[in-house]
Amino acid sequence: MLKRTSLFSAHQKLGAKLIDFGGWEMPVQYTSISDEHLAVRKAAGIFDISHMGEVTVSGSGAEAFLNRTLTNDVRKLAPGQGQYTLMCHEQGGVIDDLYAYRLAPDAFFLIINASRIATDVAWLQAQAAKFSGGQLNLTDASHHYAAIAVQGPKVRSFINDCLPGASEAVIAVAAVSKLKKNQLAGFPFENNNLLVACTGYTGEDGFEILGPEAVAEPIWNKLLAVGATAGIKPCGLGARDTLRTEVCYPLYGHELDEHTTPIEAGVGFFVALDKGEFNGRAVLAAQKAEGVKKKLVAFKMTDKSAPPRPHYPIWVNGAKTGIVTSGTQSPSLNVGIGLGYVPPESAKAGTPLEIEIRGKYCAAVVVPKPIYQPAKA
Repeated sequence: MLKRTSLFSAHQKLGAKLIDFGGWEMPVQYTSISDEHLAVRKAAGIFDISHMGEVTVSGSGAEAFLNRTLTNDVRKLAPGQGQYTLMCHEQGGVIDDLYAYRLAPDAFFLIINASRIATDVAWLQAQAAKFSGGQLNLTDASHHYAAIAVQGPKVRSFINDCLPGASEAVIAVAAVSKLKKNQLAGFPFENNNLLVACTGYTGEDGFEILGPEAVAEPIWNKLLAVGATAGIKPCGLGARDTLRTEVCYPLYGHELDEHTTPIEAGVGFFVALDKGEFNGRAVLAAQKAEGVKKKLVAFKMTDKSAPPRPHYPIWVNGAKTGIVTSGTQSPSLNVGIGLGYVPPESAKAGTPLEIEIRGKYCAAVVVPKPIYQPAKA
């Protein structure tokens, strides 16, 4: 039996095409992937992300524990701030990538991938059992939260009409629209408390709203209503994937896994080697100093072809050298694009590649990341 979010009936009413996504029955599209994708790039899109997981970590040892367990430096976070970070095992492979927010001096809120909830929680509990650096409370809060992402350049023009007024928790801001990138605050909605974060997975400006399941559908419907004149559209997993691929955001199970390190994946910026000991540090430090055997690159197709897809072979100078991890037709650029791993000598921008698509060798070229640069507000 597939799990369903509290927005399942809302998706049905909107005529969504529903698929099995990691054990969840989720919308892949409503109208078309391209239509929804372009709505996010030009106006606004709304996504159900209630399948994502949430973990709270609190107590006098919370900061020290997370700094031993995650790659980024949570000491840099003031209350109301968040950061992208990764959780690695001792060999440097990625258990998950996640967002960590500080709610208070001794309280943190983690948003983790839906497919990794059980694995992540078990890993965190195992690490907590070995930790002796202060009081620690670790809670899987996933079943307490529904979550909605609203993304696009016009979102700030209507978000306050859905969630009016100033924040009431975490940090003081006059309105949701006043939140800056990677900030989080608590806002009231119909006698409920919501967490609103200024983050996202599309490359566009926008917010992620987390709250009790009972208010998910009222928030969803109100956002669609107040955003109607701005051109908001409900968006499925298909558009979420094309949007994140254009801006080269990694997806766990594609670019990241337990056999791949953050350095290989090109997210070494989120590895704070100078903060002291943490899981995987020795391997990651060695890779940073000595180099890696594979590198994640972005590429564009240079000839007409079917879109590249995950697991397609990558060829360089007649030799199979790598594999596509993510590939699609870019709605913004109207060209095939993708991400994949190649040896370091083939990773330089401008390097010609061939992607093997259904037995044909189709020309492509390594390009700088991101493949598509969203317009700045």
